[in-house]
Order: sequence, then C-alpha cells, then structure tokens
Amino acid sequence: MHLVAPSLLAADFRRLDQAIEFINESEADWFHLDVMDGNFVPNISFGQLVIEQVAKDATKYLDVHLMIDQPGRYIESFAKAGANGITVHAEATNHLHRVVQQIKAAGCKAGVALNPHTPVSVLEDIIEDLDLVLIMSVNPGFGGQKFIYRSLAKIRQAYDMIAIRNSPAIIEVDGGVGLQNAQKVLEAGARVLVAGSAVFKAEDPAKVVRQLKAISGNPMAQV
Repeated sequence: MHLVAPSLLAADFRRLDQAIEFINESEADWFHLDVMDGNFVPNISFGQLVIEQVAKDATKYLDVHLMIDQPGRYIESFAKAGANGITVHAEATNHLHRVVQQIKAAGCKAGVALNPHTPVSVLEDIIEDLDLVLIMSVNPGFGGQKFIYRSLAKIRQAYDMIAIRNSPAIIEVDGGVGLQNAQKVLEAGARVLVAGSAVFKAEDPAKVVRQLKAISGNPMAQV
C-alpha cells in the first residue's frame, strides 16, 4: 500500500497544533517536514526547534527533508529533534556516502533527494545503502508549484535501478502532487506521495487524504 505524507510547509503555522492533530487523526501515514536554509534553496522555512515541537505531539513517522547546504553538519541535531527519516540532497554535499552513513548512525532512515535537473545515475554508487529516493517534481524552495511531468520518467528510472540492484529503497515524490496526477506517479513506481497545497489548501483536507490513499498504482511498488 502506498503512503501519503502531508507537507507541513503548506499548513497555517498560526494553527500548527491543529495541523498536527489533523495529520494524527487522518488517514495520512507520515508527516513531511521541509527544512530550507535560504541558501541551497531561495527560501527559509523552519529548523530543529519546530521539528522538536512537532515530535512532541505527532503520533506518526516524521519524514524530514533537508534542503540545506552541508547537511552533514546537522544530521545529529535533527535526529535528536525527533526525525525518523532524514533525506538530504545529492546536490548539497560532496560526501554523500558519508552523510548517508551519518544518518543511519543517528538511528534514522536515510534518503537522498534529486532536483529536477539531476539524473538518477548519481545514485549508482549508493543505491543499496538507501531507504528512500526522493524525486523532486518541482524546483525546490516554494510550495504550490506545478508538477513537472518529465519527472515520471525519472521515477521509472529510479524504480528500475532499485529493482535491478535489489535495494531496500522506496520512492517518494514531492512537488505539485495531487489528485490530478497521483495515479500516474504511483504507476511509475512511487510508494510515497508528498502533498502540501493539495491537502492543506483544500476545502476538505481529510477527504483529499482519503482520496489519495484510495488511488491504485503500480502493485510491484506497493510491497
């Protein structure tokens, strides 16, 4: 079964407690937390202190996506803040293998994210070590962008690489994901749907989560 991970970046931070309660009580599977530093991406979001507060009330997996330069400096602090999984960008470090091992040593699941322009081939030497591959289907930094449909080919490429190399990794897709494209994303091989604006800007967010959960996809990717 595929997973749905609402992105708190799209929530109303004046009512963050309500957003946390909503995810806890909905059919969503994970919390997705986008950390931005204003350097690697042209925006600043939140850091360890907010994640620590979310972790106090969250009853589900905390999926932390670091859109920051030199992420290796901060792995331990995000793990201590309550992250269950930490994903770093391949483009943000010159020592990707080392950072992935840091994540695992900190007791978290390790993921690597790829920006739209980054080929899947950069994962060739590390795919067996990963728990998650995050395909960015928009240019990172801001919510509410349109899905880049060329990302479907990258999802399929990542899926094939994972299968051929017998990697434990699952594929997550983030950026412009909603009811209009979720089935195609799942059929391409994704297992986790990150949905921000599609959920939190909807009139009935809980209904959107239920609808996303009900969509059928690639049965081989849902194991």
